[in-house]
Amino acid sequence: MRYHNITKDDMKNGDGLRVCLWVAGCAHCCKECHNPQTWDPNGGLPFDEAAKQEIWEQLDKDYISGITFTGGDPLHYANVEAVTALAQEIKEKYPQKTVWLYSGSVWEDVINLPIMKYVDVLVDGEFELDKRDVTLMWKGSSNQRVIDVQESLKAPDEPPVIHCPDHYKVEDQAPDKLYEESAWTMKADCMCTA
Repeated sequence: MRYHNITKDDMKNGDGLRVCLWVAGCAHCCKECHNPQTWDPNGGLPFDEAAKQEIWEQLDKDYISGITFTGGDPLHYANVEAVTALAQEIKEKYPQKTVWLYSGSVWEDVINLPIMKYVDVLVDGEFELDKRDVTLMWKGSSNQRVIDVQESLKAPDEPPVIHCPDHYKVEDQAPDKLYEESAWTMKADCMCTA
């Protein structure tokens, strides 16, 4: 596996403050992706022990809620095995931390992947420019879903359980910020996985 970045104290890619691993490799190649450099699975840097230690240092902090796997696509063939192993290790070492994963693949196609037993929230589906909505929570277009994976796995033949509403409540936003293009929405637009 290769990666482009590890971001710290991130509040734009899942609930709470998070550490985010931005992997290399994506076959979805969504129109208007801001990070086409993440499409190449040979781009970025090799994920090594130093990178893993950087993640552990962040997850050791009480105020860090968990990790978000994004990119690129963590479920790309070049990533899925290593991301699965890392997610398993994180759940064993930090059982109280949450694991979020952004993928251009849809729930129905990934429900049976071994990694799903370690993922708490999946943001699924390709970014679709014509369905872009800057007011959505944790996603960039209305076709995407923010799925509670563990609850959804309890009833695999039912539609997935949604983790959160599509929009913030108006009273939770300052009026001048309600329609501002936040960085998390831009991320969801750009990553071709969210």
